[in-house]
Amino acid sequence: MKFLRNYRFTLILLSAILLGGVAGIYFGPKAAVVKPFGDLFLNLMFMLIVPLVFFSIASAIANMNGMKRLGKIMSSILLVFLFTASVSAILGFAGTSIIQPIEPSDIDAIKQVMSGAEVAEETEQPSFLTQLVNTFTVSDFHLLLSRSNMLQLIVFALFFGISTALVGEKAKPVADFLSAATGVMMKMVSLIMYYAPIGLGCYFAAVIGELGPQILEGYARSFVLYLILTVIYYFGFFTLYAFIAGGKAGVQVFWKNAITPSVTAIATCSSAACIPVNLAAVRKMGVPKDIAETIIPLGANTHKDGSVFGGVLKIVFLFALFGKDLTSVSNILSILAVAFLVGAVMGAIPGGGMIGEMLIISVYGFPPEALPIIAVISTIIDAPATLLNSTGNTVCAMLVTRLVEGKNWLGQALKLKDREETA
Repeated sequence: MKFLRNYRFTLILLSAILLGGVAGIYFGPKAAVVKPFGDLFLNLMFMLIVPLVFFSIASAIANMNGMKRLGKIMSSILLVFLFTASVSAILGFAGTSIIQPIEPSDIDAIKQVMSGAEVAEETEQPSFLTQLVNTFTVSDFHLLLSRSNMLQLIVFALFFGISTALVGEKAKPVADFLSAATGVMMKMVSLIMYYAPIGLGCYFAAVIGELGPQILEGYARSFVLYLILTVIYYFGFFTLYAFIAGGKAGVQVFWKNAITPSVTAIATCSSAACIPVNLAAVRKMGVPKDIAETIIPLGANTHKDGSVFGGVLKIVFLFALFGKDLTSVSNILSILAVAFLVGAVMGAIPGGGMIGEMLIISVYGFPPEALPIIAVISTIIDAPATLLNSTGNTVCAMLVTRLVEGKNWLGQALKLKDREETA
């Protein structure tokens, strides 16, 4: 019963998508008649994205009080999170280069159908500095009020939040307003998500009706690829991180205490629900109390290595679907950067998964019709992604302790534990 309760919405969403896929295969192009019901869901979500991103990011930054005294811990956490997310992005792209999600399928037929929803055409390339300026800023405020300028909106929200925090007590009403507005926007998202099974089910029926079952093979390959990456990262890289943190003893201590957090992550499919279990686990690993109580709650929102894998997978999936070049160095670097942003940064926002998908579409100029296509990927990889996101927090806690306490931290922790047990 607990399993069904934790996975209820995911199961409902998967069932609706599956039903839509079956209907699309059975009715073929005639299934397009239900597409407006899918369009309704897309339009509702896109209406919210600009205020949701602004309020969420600005509120998170504006209300970060009391963190200055944790300078060394916070800087170490930032370094570790950036490092592991970068490794995830590179490993994820390497995996998609070996097992491409769509390539073996009949993508020529898919491209013909999607030709009516072309990706924004590339114009003459400006200079690097001009392109950099245009990537992060706009020339007028009203241009921020468009999902086409998501990166620029994020930059504005960061500056607004930082400025609010620096003003201090005088700006407390502003910080409170941002928090309240974020709550309102998230309530709106939760209300719209009640319609998600119908909207995505109808849209998926229309997509499968047009594209045929070829795209289903792409989803199956994507899921298999994600499971392979999960196994490699979970057993291989978590072991490597534990070794870097504490040598052979670190590996033994980590795996001795990692099973319970891992099982909890898979069972609950929620990083937030794993916080108590993860806190208990890292304390058994010898992580100091102040580090544990900082990194675990923070990591539940901002440490998303599994989501970085998902970001790479979604971008590569759409690149193959729309026939974009996956071999150019600039595109490879942009895929790594956007996947990092989607997983490691947007993951800190409540509901950041859907926002991250919208960001992918906006950055690369994909049509809105692409959103349901990659939303399916998010649904099918939910459990293994949570495993990597949540359990990864425990091994990251060990890495942070290594940076803060020095290389002998584990030996000292184990000696202290032995004295406490014999006392």
